[in-house]
Amino acid sequence: MAFVSKIPGIFPKNPIFCSILANTMLSTVPGVSGAGPSPEKTLLTPVLDSELIVRGSITSMPARPDTPTGCPTPASITRAMTELTGINPLFINAGLKHRPTVPCLDVYGEPGNDPRTTDAVPAAAELYRKGRYAGRLLGGISDALVLGECVPGGTTTALCVLRGLGYHAQVSSSFVNNPVDIKEKIWDDVSARISAAKPENVLDMVRICGDPMMPVAAGIASSYPGYLVLAGGTQMLAVAAIVKVSGIPVPAIATTCYVRDDPSANFSRVCDEIGADVTYIDPDFGGIGHSGLARYCIGEVKEGMGAGGAMYLSFLMGYRPEEIRKKIFDTVRAYS
Repeated sequence: MAFVSKIPGIFPKNPIFCSILANTMLSTVPGVSGAGPSPEKTLLTPVLDSELIVRGSITSMPARPDTPTGCPTPASITRAMTELTGINPLFINAGLKHRPTVPCLDVYGEPGNDPRTTDAVPAAAELYRKGRYAGRLLGGISDALVLGECVPGGTTTALCVLRGLGYHAQVSSSFVNNPVDIKEKIWDDVSARISAAKPENVLDMVRICGDPMMPVAAGIASSYPGYLVLAGGTQMLAVAAIVKVSGIPVPAIATTCYVRDDPSANFSRVCDEIGADVTYIDPDFGGIGHSGLARYCIGEVKEGMGAGGAMYLSFLMGYRPEEIRKKIFDTVRAYS
């Protein structure tokens, strides 16, 4: 496969990379998320990943930028791309349990609750309005926006929202072995709450079972005037579905081929049902010469922190695939 699955013909002059940070309490359910050394510590991952991208290292606590198997985190890929392009990344705090340690645009959201027992995002409508403000703000300083996310457990909230909106979605996981049974049990509990609550609109659905990233991202999509790319897999697919139901043109999506090729998910099929224009990035990590990066090819991690979109943006800015791969390899080797 080519480095990008399609050439969009877009050549931004003043692009920006932005990632939305948030938590959902579902990430603390044992077995749901691999984005952290323990379920409770998944709540720290957005803070630590943003440190890695901004500073080149995790500074607030002793931690390595890879999984226990040696697979580099997606944030290390995003860090490599921001260094390569010289773009200063922007972060939005949509609702974190722990205070961020890098500069952020703060929309003053709260961490997402467990949707099995209570409304996940009580302030969904307010966060959507704040997202619209952020979209106009970002539109004043850029002509293209690559919008990523970091929400451990977010593929499970994405499953709930997509299913709640009528899509027969199967979602990916950062684990090699997708914990499908755990996610299906969560969906069973959440679907009962949806049936009882009878949501009246799409933001009601987000309120019941989403996470704080979703309404902020959808608000940005509704107001950003330039070329917008949703950088991510299943979680950004949920945002695209929210946008579609809202009657707004669905933004483009960029993600890695590892999300598309996940046999436990049906990303491409749901993309087609939503009508999202998706570009897949194939960084050929199997042939890059790094055993940790090669684990992406067997289904570990796959995507996150806008990594696929960050590689896509580098390509749009004129960097050759060889330059992009070399920068990623050099970056992760330095961490080793």
